[in-house]
Amino acid sequence: MTDNTFHSGFVALVGAPNAGKSTLMNHILGVKVAITTSKPQTTRNRILGVHTIENVGQIAFVDTPGLHRSKKRLNKALVQTALDAMQDVDAIAYVVDVAALANASEEGQERLREQEAVVLHALENVSAPVFLVLNKVDAVREREKILPIMEEFAKLREFIAMVPVSAKDGTQVDALVRDILGALPDQGMIFPPDMLTDQAERFIAAEFVRQEIMKLTSKEIPYSVAIEVDRFHDSPNGDVLEVSAVIHVERDSQKGIIIGNKGAKLKTIGINARKEMERFFGRKVFLETFVRVESEWSENPRSLNRFGYKS
Repeated sequence: MTDNTFHSGFVALVGAPNAGKSTLMNHILGVKVAITTSKPQTTRNRILGVHTIENVGQIAFVDTPGLHRSKKRLNKALVQTALDAMQDVDAIAYVVDVAALANASEEGQERLREQEAVVLHALENVSAPVFLVLNKVDAVREREKILPIMEEFAKLREFIAMVPVSAKDGTQVDALVRDILGALPDQGMIFPPDMLTDQAERFIAAEFVRQEIMKLTSKEIPYSVAIEVDRFHDSPNGDVLEVSAVIHVERDSQKGIIIGNKGAKLKTIGINARKEMERFFGRKVFLETFVRVESEWSENPRSLNRFGYKS
């Protein structure tokens, strides 16, 4: 930025699943407001993260689920959430996993290009300026491959800027923030300077539980889980946050996997989620977890709406 005015606006973070959108937003904010795992489709909701630089500007990032093709009702709802978030924003940061493209075989590159084509198609209908964010440069084995990838994307559409970054170690992230701020309107703050997110504390607690399930389970289990927090309040003396979370799965077999042998896996999920909550909320947390079967909830419009997914 080259002027002395204050810039602010909304910026949608979009991209294919597992591009690192949530990791990028968390790095910029300096605190985890969106859960992250190595699995695709970790983000299921639109999540606001507010980054304020005193006397300079404020970016309201809108983190979104990964754009992808799917016939499943839940996945269609997630994609619609991302598409809706791209409307009425001041800029869009299109995040691409450049390491996956650079390191992949020819066959793998073809599959990844098809995946990115889904995102590029969605961007055809937006009027906001688009930044191309080439994420995970730290994992690119041959750095000379980055420039040809940038040239390839430049032929596909116009970008206001192309910025190679690493959300993991912070490479070029400050430069990206400066570029984005420069593209935002000259206007005052949208949110209070100390605000980080608009997500309710119950939602954040539920997401930490879901994050640990995604980390500790595989195959269809992570995608068959929904979390409800039915108790969230301070203890009588006010020194402990008491949280009760219900883990909904679709089949009895999934319930058994999450509970584990003699309850070992559920205990680990609870311990790890509690630590994440304590870091975020800044106080002691008492967490109870329960597992219930709600048959085929991911295909049930009423259940999807109840769990916060627009069907």
